[in-house]
Amino acid sequence: MSELTSLALPHVASLHAYTPGLQPGESGWVKLNTNECPYPPSPRVMDAIRSALGADGSSLRLYPNPKSAPLRAAVARHHGAGLTAENVIIGNGSDDLLNLLVRAFCANSATAGITFPSYSLYPVLIGIQDGRTEVIPFDRSMRLPVDRIISSSARAFFLTSPNAPTGVAFSNAELERVLAGFPGLLIVDEAYAPFAEENAVSLLAAHPRLVVVRTLSKAHALAGIRVGYALAHPEIIGLLDGVRDSYNVNALSQAAALAAIEDPDYYAAIIARIKATRDRTTVDFAVRRRWFTYPSSANFVFTEPKDAHGVSSPAVAKSAYDFLVAHKVLVRIFPSHALTASFLRITVGTDQEMLVLSDTLDTWSKTHTA
Repeated sequence: MSELTSLALPHVASLHAYTPGLQPGESGWVKLNTNECPYPPSPRVMDAIRSALGADGSSLRLYPNPKSAPLRAAVARHHGAGLTAENVIIGNGSDDLLNLLVRAFCANSATAGITFPSYSLYPVLIGIQDGRTEVIPFDRSMRLPVDRIISSSARAFFLTSPNAPTGVAFSNAELERVLAGFPGLLIVDEAYAPFAEENAVSLLAAHPRLVVVRTLSKAHALAGIRVGYALAHPEIIGLLDGVRDSYNVNALSQAAALAAIEDPDYYAAIIARIKATRDRTTVDFAVRRRWFTYPSSANFVFTEPKDAHGVSSPAVAKSAYDFLVAHKVLVRIFPSHALTASFLRITVGTDQEMLVLSDTLDTWSKTHTA
């Protein structure tokens, strides 16, 4: 440990930062590794950004609305379900809101619960807080371990639904069973909920210990502006506002997000298109290739490739991954755990991008063995 590192808090010095998916700097890649939307945002978004800038950009000298108040109201209207602006908080991406939730409810004396596999940022945020983590593993069936969550000692439990990286969604009936028995805060991270058939927003009215977290990075094609939001009881929103940075969302991002939220028809068409491509891709993997593939309720698929001899393994997945990268097709691999190591996670791209992916995998599967 260097002299400078030794000045840091011990738990910070030992942290392992979150590793995001590769972001290539040059063109020519088929990028299917970070679950971004393959289509552009609503045309209203650019109009809103131009309007917010003004003719000479002088609006940038002013601080943004500190609470993103117009956006809070728009999100509440968008979801209905009896929600008001007091049920909404806006963040610099949903990661900002997850960080606020950890900051408010997790510590060394207040355990945070997570499932595995799940979003790998959770343990990083908990580690930054010097918190303790209780991990409840899935098995290959990906059935929600309701009873284990209920008996958890966690003060707050983070659950991704649909799950990342598998895409498996959990029903409201299962979530209600958890809420009926788990005494802590249940945080349902719904980054991919627009692509699912069911979501937890309707449960908020009856369950004050439920928090639903959303992002505009996926279905709304706004990953670059970093806006997310959480829906919860006003008392929880007040606690989160108390630990939030004063101006946590910039003015241009607020304007862009507001324009996106207020154009639901545009996004409904994009979501339907992505779901149709996803379902065709799932059939291709599961039926034509006979690769085990989880039923996805997200904008990606999680599939277990087989080589030319019909074998699947972590080495086979790495072989397919390396072959795709060599042909400038990016997907995601998760080699650190036995449950995920033999799989590829593949973002749903445009139909043309998925054709390139399919053709490249056809070449690999005919010629390669691990």
